[in-house]
Amino acid sequence: MNSLNTEAFTLFGQHILWSDMIGNLFGLAALALGWRRSLLTWPVQLVSGLILFAAFYGHLAGSAGKQVVVMAVAVYGFWQWSRNRGKAADGHIAPRFASWRERAAMIAAAAAGTVAVALLFTAYPSLSWDPWPDAYIFVGTIVAMYAQAKGMVEFWIAWLLVDVVGVPLNFANGYAFSGFVYMIYGALVLWGMRDWWLRSRENARPVLEGTPA
Repeated sequence: MNSLNTEAFTLFGQHILWSDMIGNLFGLAALALGWRRSLLTWPVQLVSGLILFAAFYGHLAGSAGKQVVVMAVAVYGFWQWSRNRGKAADGHIAPRFASWRERAAMIAAAAAGTVAVALLFTAYPSLSWDPWPDAYIFVGTIVAMYAQAKGMVEFWIAWLLVDVVGVPLNFANGYAFSGFVYMIYGALVLWGMRDWWLRSRENARPVLEGTPA
């Protein structure tokens, strides 16, 4: 798999690696499919994780380990969407806003997770290029994917917060293609968030007291 870490081409003075390009193209496709609420978003995300894991394994243990977690969440997301498919009028999942309790839980998990992972990366420098921003992006990605698995509109906001740090961090560490992809993520996030926001209002139904949601 060393060939995945060879240079594909140079763009604006940045060296683009095959692994960085292919893995992130799959990740971009997964986000676009997520916008369309297609069940295929999760298998594509899984393939992205597999490619990046193969590229990092034996070279960057921390990055490879992060892809294992991403793949596990992708499997969870596929299971969740398979169970909830068909609840919207168009046969897909029905987007919804998270409750205040769910929002508080995700924010608390993101904060605690970022601190815990950053301390781990700091204790073992070989696991990360830049412990705190790297931990923020990693944990933020997991929170965003979890919210997506639950069909929450807030998953787009989580992705936007990841992009704010992800773009400059990837460029600074030589992963130029990841930086470019994160910029495209930003545009997709804004369009996707608008689409899910409107659909969540269309799919909203009053819930009678004592009736399960």
